[in-house]
Amino acid sequence: MSMLGMFMCMCMLSLCTMIFSWEVVQCGLFFLSFLSIFFIYCFSSFSCLSVMMGGDLLSFSLISLSCWICSLMLLASYKIYMNNFNSEKFSFLVILILIFLFLSFGCLDLLMFYVFFECVLVPTFLLIIGWGGQPERLQAGIYMFFYTLCASLPLLVGILNLYGKSGSMVYYVLMLNGSEMEMIWFFIFIIAFLVKLPVFLLHLWLPKAHVEAPIAGSMILAGILLKLGGYGLFRVLFLFQNFVIYSGGFLLSVGLMGGLLTSFICLRQVDLKSLIAYSSVGHMGMVMGGIITLNSWGCSGALLLMIAHGLCSSALFCLANLVYERFYSRSLMVLKGLMSIFPMLAMWWFLFCVFNMAAPPSMNLFGEIFLMMSMISWSRWTMICLILLSFFSACYSLFMFSSTQHGKSWMMFPFNEIKVREYILLLLHFVPLNFLVFNLDLWSYWF
Repeated sequence: MSMLGMFMCMCMLSLCTMIFSWEVVQCGLFFLSFLSIFFIYCFSSFSCLSVMMGGDLLSFSLISLSCWICSLMLLASYKIYMNNFNSEKFSFLVILILIFLFLSFGCLDLLMFYVFFECVLVPTFLLIIGWGGQPERLQAGIYMFFYTLCASLPLLVGILNLYGKSGSMVYYVLMLNGSEMEMIWFFIFIIAFLVKLPVFLLHLWLPKAHVEAPIAGSMILAGILLKLGGYGLFRVLFLFQNFVIYSGGFLLSVGLMGGLLTSFICLRQVDLKSLIAYSSVGHMGMVMGGIITLNSWGCSGALLLMIAHGLCSSALFCLANLVYERFYSRSLMVLKGLMSIFPMLAMWWFLFCVFNMAAPPSMNLFGEIFLMMSMISWSRWTMICLILLSFFSACYSLFMFSSTQHGKSWMMFPFNEIKVREYILLLLHFVPLNFLVFNLDLWSYWF
């Protein structure tokens, strides 16, 4: 099946949300997820599948991740279907997000990428304000929308200016022709992606959006939308390789020091979702550092860590949501002694917390090893920051586990047991996160 056929399947699924049941749409999304995996093996090098669509292993890997996370979003949001809380509109927005993500990762034109890059914001914004749990969700949604939109407007000006000078907006044509633009245009291009990634100092929209978003919103934000920033950096930095040589040290320092500072912030968080959200900033700082090096180790490690983080952070938000649905609190001061209440769930908490700190055999470990090798080859001074970053990453991950699982529980009211569906949801995060390691060479040599 061609890429166009896969896109048509997504469009058909969006129509099915108005006609068929929630289960039919969910089965269709899982079918697309398995179908998209074949693209990774069939098109590991660059493939132009149509005039406007194509890509390489980076594109097809993120498309597969998008399909998988969107499938799990519906599984995690089954309560919306059971309560009949506008479930058709909800599933339609999920499919719409998937279509825009598919077009963002699959298009070859820089201007079309910008259009779909911005279009993803609209259904995500509607998801937050429509199904968020608190009155502050409107403020958080507007904050996210305008923060990212205003940072992206200079990118549009830069794309049009680049087209005026080169006469083309196709990635690979621009890479072959090279760029003769000034240094200021380089920063105009990357600022939108640094906000979306996000890096430290440009991350203020992320914790607000995560705290107020429903579980599906948190999963799509952490699992996919942050990767749009990394994908954009991949495409744009290769157009400005000369400028990366001069400014790479500064950007690398921002990514690593920002990750280290957000690790300190994680250690003083009392909100569970805020802790997970800030940990994403630290991981994405390492991703940016690997991309900046522009070598094979860095780019392969960045791709591995983006996929691994998309699965691991999504699973952590699912775990936080399972607890919130039963105790109606995200405070680490309240959520104590969960191990004595849900002993089976404690195992999943432990697994995903240690995977978050890059323990074997998860993809996080190999991604961080590749990234460390690339950044140390760039500058040996980065070794100090990388050691501290790894240490404090382990600190806040174990802090999150010990704060929630140990201690004396204060829960004195009845609550529901963990359903089989919720264990399956966690298992579907666990399997690709660990079993994709057995085919690691596919991602190791794509660059």
